[in-house]
Amino acid sequence: MRMHETFIKPMHREGIKFVAIFAAVTLVLFLVSDLLGWIGVGLTVWCYYFFRDPERVTPARPGLVVSPADGIVSLIEPATPPAELGMPDVPLTRISVFMSVFNCHVNRAPVAGEVTAVAYRPGKFFNASLDKASADNERNGLCIRVADGRDLAVVQIAGLVARRIVCFVSPGEALQTGERFGLIRFGSRLDVYLPEGVVPLVSIGQTMVAGETVLAELNAPTSE
Repeated sequence: MRMHETFIKPMHREGIKFVAIFAAVTLVLFLVSDLLGWIGVGLTVWCYYFFRDPERVTPARPGLVVSPADGIVSLIEPATPPAELGMPDVPLTRISVFMSVFNCHVNRAPVAGEVTAVAYRPGKFFNASLDKASADNERNGLCIRVADGRDLAVVQIAGLVARRIVCFVSPGEALQTGERFGLIRFGSRLDVYLPEGVVPLVSIGQTMVAGETVLAELNAPTSE
C-alpha cells in the first residue's frame, strides 16, 4: 500500500454535494477573514473525511456476522425487533454500535442473504447512544434471511445530529456479507438483532470496524 493511501481514502458519492457546499462557504469566509477561511478549510476536510468510504476485507468463513458500522459497542441486551419488519414478537439479542461524527458512516451488511423487508419509520432525534433511541428515533430497518432460513435484522438509527438515513437496497435483493447497503449522515447508531440463540462474541466498549469485526457466528452452538 502506498503511503498516501493510508491517509487519503475514497469518498462516497453521497458526500460530493456536501463537500462542495463546505468548500463554497469556505471561499466566502476567506473574503471576510483569513482566520474564518482557515476554519472553513478545516471543516471542509472534516466533511470529506466523514464521507470516506475505505475498502474493507470481510472474513470469508460462512456463517459469520460482522459489524455493520464503525464505532463502539454501546449496548448488548435482549430486545424485540421493530414491529414494522414483521418479525416474530420475541426478544432477541440486540447489539448496538454507536457511531460518532468522526467514524466512517458507510453501513455494510452483517450477513449474506436475501432482503425480505425494508421499513422506514420517522421519529425523534435523541442522542443515539441512549437506549430509548432504538424505540423513539427515526430509523430504517432491514430483515435479512440467511441460507438456512433464519432472519437477522439490522436497523439504521438517526442520532442527535443525524438528519438523513440513506438505504441503497430494496426487498428481494441479495446481499453479500460486508456489502454496502446504506449510510447515515452525521452521527448515529446501528442495531443488529441476532437470530434466536446466537451468542454475541463482542463486549460493550469494544471498537468495531464495519465489514470486518466479527459480532457472532451463526453456525456456532446456540445458547439454551
